[in-house]
Amino acid sequence: MTSASEFAGGMSAQWDIVTGVGFTALAVAAGRAMETNREGGLVSDPYAEAFVRAADAPIELPTRSDGTEEDPDVPWSTMARYMGVRSRYFDEYFGTASAGVSQMVLLAAGLDARAFRLNWPAGTTVYELDAPKVLEFKDRVLGEQGARPRADRRLVAVDLREEWTRPLRAAGFDPTRPSAWLAEGLLPFLPNAAKEQLLRTVDELTVAGSTIELEYVADLASLRRDPDFIERRNRMVERIGFDITQLWPDEEEDFLVDTWLREHGWAVTVDHVDDVADRYGVQFEEETMFPAHGGQFVTARKSAGG
Repeated sequence: MTSASEFAGGMSAQWDIVTGVGFTALAVAAGRAMETNREGGLVSDPYAEAFVRAADAPIELPTRSDGTEEDPDVPWSTMARYMGVRSRYFDEYFGTASAGVSQMVLLAAGLDARAFRLNWPAGTTVYELDAPKVLEFKDRVLGEQGARPRADRRLVAVDLREEWTRPLRAAGFDPTRPSAWLAEGLLPFLPNAAKEQLLRTVDELTVAGSTIELEYVADLASLRRDPDFIERRNRMVERIGFDITQLWPDEEEDFLVDTWLREHGWAVTVDHVDDVADRYGVQFEEETMFPAHGGQFVTARKSAGG
């Protein structure tokens, strides 16, 4: 296993696993743990619960359902089900993308454990990009669990708001070979200029046959103004003391990632989260704090002319 001392990259991003965006990665791990522990769960992540247990979180995060009804103010079960749908969908993406492609890049990898829990073809390299302290915590817990990666796992400690291509290349990434990318739980926290720069950078680093998968939430500005959403958010913040909307950029205009990719030579398909959930036999409550209804999974493949 790669050790913390072998991280490539700079040290600009200083958030850890219990602050800011880092805490959202821990909450996502809690959701995956709940779904893993649910009978018939959509994802199996044997390390998610260990991450939650190892962190000194500012609030108690559940890792399994106690069998009671959903708390309308803090809908952990709904969050867990959404994480199950999202994780299952992206796991399947990599199952398809890894056929003939050996470079996998996880942007803002967080506490994702795909390098350990998916069956990768021989010769696959998985690059995990995130803040130094997040990756350090992750690697320590995985080491304590005796986890062994099923691919050549390379950690790249970077701030994605700054220049990160040189550290990625230094870790061994070859832009002349096809690659598969994932931006899971990242775009909602980036302003439009940063979204465009991220896509432009990926476009410059990829060749024909490369793919990218993105989680996109439509019109966060309108959602944040919605009176019903505001009421639910306020109740949740009062209960747990954490307001995820404070991490969203304060912008009115949507950045349409599917349109940008098509305009730059990528073949794009879009799946709405509700439709994916229905295929998996999952339904979400009509009112939820999580992007179940406005969420989209965008898959793009770079063509020879791109």
